[in-house]
Amino acid sequence: MSIKRIFLFLTLGLGLVIGFFGCSKEQKAEAPKQEQTTKNLVPSKVEVKGQNFILEISDLRAAMTVDSASKEIIETPSLRGNVKITNASKDILDIQAVTLEYLDEAGKPIAFKSGEKIAKASMYLKAIKPGEITEGSLDVTIPRAAFKENALSKIEVNVVYVPSPLKREVMTFSEKLE
Repeated sequence: MSIKRIFLFLTLGLGLVIGFFGCSKEQKAEAPKQEQTTKNLVPSKVEVKGQNFILEISDLRAAMTVDSASKEIIETPSLRGNVKITNASKDILDIQAVTLEYLDEAGKPIAFKSGEKIAKASMYLKAIKPGEITEGSLDVTIPRAAFKENALSKIEVNVVYVPSPLKREVMTFSEKLE
């Protein structure tokens, strides 16, 4: 019986020693070195009337990856939102794209720096009749410099379109899968 007690004592003692030394190392969870930040643009909804269009942009928000320690923007920020275009002309207009230009307080363009991803246009390719509305999303990039000292003051929106009169012809042909 004493051999059983000795064996039990050694087993428990060895288990405690292994448990003590095995769990004594603290595992520090490293904080993420990057974080995703989103900033809403103010005002959140804008309606602008042009010669041929009424343009409504809403829910504009900039998403960016920021270094946690230095708070510097690591990647080119993206700008997303919703676009609603109303044809205010008397003609059919074939919308090709919506492009954005970012301006500072003096009205000068805020340039993209070397190495930044440049995506200033969203493609639409849709013909709209007079009074008709088309809606879509906006997904472009915005220069890092727009966030330095709140440089962004205005956004210039260009609606790229082909004026009418447009005529379209629809043709159908037969096909089948084999």
